Amino acid sequence: MILSLILLALILLASLGLVLAPLRASVPQDPDAAERDRLLAERDRLYAELTALEDEQRRPDLERRAALTLRALDALPPAPRSGQTRALALGGVAVAALLTVAGALTFVPRWQLAALGPGEAQNVRDALALPELRRRAETTGDRAAYLAWGKAAFDSGQYAQAVTAYGNALKLDPRQPEALRRLGILLLTRPEQTGQPLRPEDAQQAFLLIRTAAQLAPQDPESQLLLGFALARFGQDEEALTALERYRTLDPKGRDADELITAIRARQNEANPGLRVYAASCASCHGASGGGGALGPSLRASSLSRDALRAVIVNGKGAMPAFPNLGAAELRALLDVLERWQKEGP
Repeated sequence: MILSLILLALILLASLGLVLAPLRASVPQDPDAAERDRLLAERDRLYAELTALEDEQRRPDLERRAALTLRALDALPPAPRSGQTRALALGGVAVAALLTVAGALTFVPRWQLAALGPGEAQNVRDALALPELRRRAETTGDRAAYLAWGKAAFDSGQYAQAVTAYGNALKLDPRQPEALRRLGILLLTRPEQTGQPLRPEDAQQAFLLIRTAAQLAPQDPESQLLLGFALARFGQDEEALTALERYRTLDPKGRDADELITAIRARQNEANPGLRVYAASCASCHGASGGGGALGPSLRASSLSRDALRAVIVNGKGAMPAFPNLGAAELRALLDVLERWQKEGP
């Protein structure tokens, strides 16, 4: 970065030097200025006399003198022109403009990238690299080249190119999780991109692609993330939460699922009073779907009976606080949820 700033500063200084040098230079002196001025004045005087001449006998003499004056002017060396300085200045401006543009194209993008976050800067770099990545993929026909092109296109939002690149990669090897899940999510979200309705057969195809990718790469955070989005799209909220919580486990710093998890919980809480109680009192310790959290164990793996669960909830146990103020209906709905989760398992 420091080297870039130094080079750009040198370019600017060179540009200013080219512009200002001709303007600083003094106009060269004309050694024949006095004689030139005298002859010009004589020429003008003779022309004026010829124009106003009344005595035609004088015309030959005046014309001879005018011709001699013009010949003397032609014999003088050309006078230095101030236009040369102007031309040099204009040339300097043109060169300076070219250098400034070259500097801007070379260094300004780096300044802009430095002002962006790491993810945004990488997206910009991906977009700038697309032409070369596409040329390389189409020239070599290599699977890895198509994947590199598809990834750069997808990450920079050039989804039409991503579809082409990933489609060609899958023709070479159909068992590629990244290409499968990203093509699936692009197909599933096509209505948002194009405004066209999603056909049922396309929706099923999209879900199949995403699910296959998750089966091929179950430890990949993006596989679980996109699976969660797809499941939520089809109304399978419980399964979606499981996948999204799995994504959070695989990528603790990832925040891409936060809004969807919140929306799913809100939907569940409105429809199920037991889940509403669980979200308010239990989820912070035992996880969004009862699979365990930072403090509390998995409730899905619990083997406690309904009565034992009730006793722990009302009276507390160990680090588990007591909730004696739960109403009978709320407690019954919460126990129904916990029992269902025990049957479903982890």
